[in-house]
Amino acid sequence: MSGFQKHPYHMVDPSPWPFVMSIAIFTTFTGGGMYLHLMEYGELVLFFGLFLVIATMFTWWRDVIRESTYEGHHTAITEYGLRMGMVLFIVSEVMFFSAFFWAFFHSSLAPTIEIGSIWPPKGISIFSPWDVPLVNTLILLLSGVTVTWAHHYMVNGKHKFALISLYLTIILAISFTALQAMEYVEAPFAISDGIYGSTFYMATGFHGIHVIVGTIFLAVCTYRLVQRQFSRTHHFGFEAAAWYWHFVDVVWLFLFVMCYWWASL
Repeated sequence: MSGFQKHPYHMVDPSPWPFVMSIAIFTTFTGGGMYLHLMEYGELVLFFGLFLVIATMFTWWRDVIRESTYEGHHTAITEYGLRMGMVLFIVSEVMFFSAFFWAFFHSSLAPTIEIGSIWPPKGISIFSPWDVPLVNTLILLLSGVTVTWAHHYMVNGKHKFALISLYLTIILAISFTALQAMEYVEAPFAISDGIYGSTFYMATGFHGIHVIVGTIFLAVCTYRLVQRQFSRTHHFGFEAAAWYWHFVDVVWLFLFVMCYWWASL
């Protein structure tokens, strides 16, 4: 009994993944810089870095799932720490998007003479907010409902209905991404078309990346639910995914009002 743990905290074993992930991220950004500056092998370094990031994510999160599901290390206190970590992560994401909102409002509330003192700038043909943007808004709002259903059914032990709700959420998420990709292909302006193009594509593009990440997050939760790794009282991994997805929904509402509706007035 000398090795018995007398406290409820999770003392994490030494792991190589933080160091490997730092190398992977450094490689990705180095490759991205090389690619944007048209340097030789830039694209190769970029994709190698992305491969390292994805591979490290898979193995690192696999270890976390093992610690939680099979080794029982995620006690109530450990889970509280994870919850606070997820909350702080979402707060950091709020600050991230606030920078884009700031740039947009800085340029739109007092348009400079260089862009004709009007917003949107002269020569920019904008999207109608009542076409694809409205459809995407409805899709994301509906996906927020279905992911809430999944949580409700999970808490009540209705495994089948929780799975169906998660499948619907993923289908809606993929539909959103497909419609946004179609919108980008048919867009009458590019990211290089002045401040409007820059702020529009940076804000909506990074949101699109977050949608893709959230879709992967939910897909992993769906797989774990199929494997019966979630119970009525032990499913924080899914709760974190649901919180993240609701955050993505709220950000899109602000983007719809800012980049589409307000710009069309």
